[in-house]
Amino acid sequence: MLRLALLAGIGLAKGALGVNLIASHFSGGIYTLSLTTTGTSGTISVTSQTNGCGTTPGWIELYSGARKLYCFDESWTGRGQHAEFNVQNDGRLSLAASLQVSGNSGSRVQQTEKFTLARRGPHQRQDVPHPHEVHLDPTGKFILVPDLGADLIRVFRIDANSGRLTSCASHATGAGDGPRHVKFWKSESGKEKLFSLNELGNSVSAWDISYTNDCISLTRTHTISTYAPGKTGGANTKAAEIRTFGNFLYASNRADQTFGNSQDSIAIYTIDPTTGAIAWLEAANSYSYYPRTFAFNKDGTLVAIGGQTSSNVAIVARDTATGKLGQLVANVQVGQKGRAGEEDGLSAVVWVE
Repeated sequence: MLRLALLAGIGLAKGALGVNLIASHFSGGIYTLSLTTTGTSGTISVTSQTNGCGTTPGWIELYSGARKLYCFDESWTGRGQHAEFNVQNDGRLSLAASLQVSGNSGSRVQQTEKFTLARRGPHQRQDVPHPHEVHLDPTGKFILVPDLGADLIRVFRIDANSGRLTSCASHATGAGDGPRHVKFWKSESGKEKLFSLNELGNSVSAWDISYTNDCISLTRTHTISTYAPGKTGGANTKAAEIRTFGNFLYASNRADQTFGNSQDSIAIYTIDPTTGAIAWLEAANSYSYYPRTFAFNKDGTLVAIGGQTSSNVAIVARDTATGKLGQLVANVQVGQKGRAGEEDGLSAVVWVE
């Protein structure tokens, strides 16, 4: 529990403070949310809804400087839609452009990459490649693609003139890890690390980074469970999202119900500022079921957690000194609740700051 004196210093002081968030839902809706905090509590509500990102919006990214939101359709019909929205001052969205894409072509697609699998992995979901994310490195010259099916982090170099990609060496995770997401981290002294979240292994890995021969080279240094020492997840648990803030690392667990019925956990780690080594800190309540997505506000004083199956956005207080998550500040259901184990419900949430 955070003390009132601390809350006053991190943005939950006397007087009402307002901010907007945006959430996407697998049913097709993109929602604008309004959050107002007063003292140690707050209220959050849905203020508008729009469409335009296909049938199954799976992820959203906000470019706050340009006030642009990009949405990506996770359609399973073989044909989807990517959309660009203008973000108004009140968080409402207006469709600016859209692009129809399919497995074979798109009206403005210049290059496709076909991945192969040398051999089947130990997990049943590792019979084919499963690239789960495209992540730009801090230099803007490379992209990393965690491949859950192949237990690889694939690396590509970007041609600055044409935008075309050239494949670099891929880097193997542990067998059965199933890498899902990656995040770069840099300390104040300049130490760099890459952290990967392993969905199938319910773990996070730390990697040393070097730039050699016009490519990124990764060396895995250690891997730690998303559960406390001596504990493991259940048969249906799956790690979902990874974030860093300062010298702390966070990973969400789906379907572990660590904090009771439909109350999954967020794993918290410390990051050594000198070496980049991670160490277990504690598990925190996500106040949601199947937390597929979460994001910190700009000051790091609050975290918005999106429960996929519970289809809610929970606003949780964060102690900037200890990195620990605390009390529930506000909570709202967004769209229709999902079904356990199915691809429905809430898909992503971002702050509009």
